Amino acid sequence: MKQILIMILICISTNLLSQTLPIKEEIEKRKSITIGILQGGGSLIGIDMEFLLTDRFGFQIGGGLIGFGGGLNYHFKPSIRSSFISLQYWNQGIGRTFAQNAVGPNFVFRGKKWFTAQLGFGVPLEKGPAMPDDFIQPPFMFLYSIGVYMPFH
Repeated sequence: MKQILIMILICISTNLLSQTLPIKEEIEKRKSITIGILQGGGSLIGIDMEFLLTDRFGFQIGGGLIGFGGGLNYHFKPSIRSSFISLQYWNQGIGRTFAQNAVGPNFVFRGKKWFTAQLGFGVPLEKGPAMPDDFIQPPFMFLYSIGVYMPFH
């Protein structure tokens, strides 16, 4: 009887130990690259790089076809894939092609997989030589862009 009881305990413990699954830890992605229209500080075609400093705060820097920009971001969820609000600086043009620059808040939507779009407004800081002389700078302007984003480690 004693031997049967020991055999049953061995079989049960073997079955219980064999059912444990190894926990696969996924390293959270804390960087993202965005490519699209009016990305990179309002460039015609541009790229932005974002880096999370904490779970919710990050900064971005970017550039593209005749422009550059940067921003400070606050994510609504502790993930690089979440939507966020951003205080951004846009510089459209360089040298003789400089048109204008602006600073202002934006709401950036991020889809679960790859889609991103942003909408906000900016206060123009200065007008450049690429702007027509008769152009009257408005007190604020809409800032918007659309593109794809890809998080990475």
